[in-house]
Amino acid sequence: MEYSNVMSRPAPFTPPRAVLFDAYGTLFDVYSVALLAEQLFPGHGSPLSVLWRDKQIEYTRLVTTSNHGAHYLPFWELTRAALVFAIKKLVPYASGAGATGTFDAQVEQLMNQYRSLSAFPENRSVLQTLKERGIPTGILSNGDASMLHLAVKSSGLHGLLDHIISVDPVRKYKTAPEAYALGETTLGMPAGKVLFVSSNAWDALGATWAGYQTLWVNRYQLPFEELGTQPTRTGTTLRDVLDFFPTSSP
Repeated sequence: MEYSNVMSRPAPFTPPRAVLFDAYGTLFDVYSVALLAEQLFPGHGSPLSVLWRDKQIEYTRLVTTSNHGAHYLPFWELTRAALVFAIKKLVPYASGAGATGTFDAQVEQLMNQYRSLSAFPENRSVLQTLKERGIPTGILSNGDASMLHLAVKSSGLHGLLDHIISVDPVRKYKTAPEAYALGETTLGMPAGKVLFVSSNAWDALGATWAGYQTLWVNRYQLPFEELGTQPTRTGTTLRDVLDFFPTSSP
């Protein structure tokens, strides 16, 4: 079943004064690791990249909601744990006793690839346009600060983002309210005056619940979450961010 690519157009609203982007899946393509995964584990590249991502997000929820955060781990560690799980589940020879040592090198290669994920091609032009229009920008992400700074630098986006915000200081991952509140604190303005952009439907929903104006970048023609709340708008690429802002500086 296909879902419409047409961007939803709600009634007129007050343009936001700043924009925050999710990082993984929104600015950086988390599935770009599939090519290397296929080379390392033939026949398993694409499903491994999908399971890796799904388990990574599942782990963020587990450590946020269990035992009042007593099991919190930095995003980099959760990412590694999710990768090892995905390999053990999908690659037959990797799940036996003592098998971990047989794919340590592959794990390291894939984790190194994750440090420098491919960026979506429209990123630079969108961020450059926002900068020219005088719109404050930033990343609000589950990623560790070091991960985010390296991803921004390696993708050539350094200097185009005013803020890089990691949830690590609050030790709670999105969709915890404390995670989204970091955006308000950093920008010095209420969530209702900020546009939050994510390609992850659950993240766009969480940000909407947190009071942000939201754009869900539906790159893969998927349905939105069925929980009674819709994002402010839905688009198909990062370029749809620009429709929220006037052509002149605010």
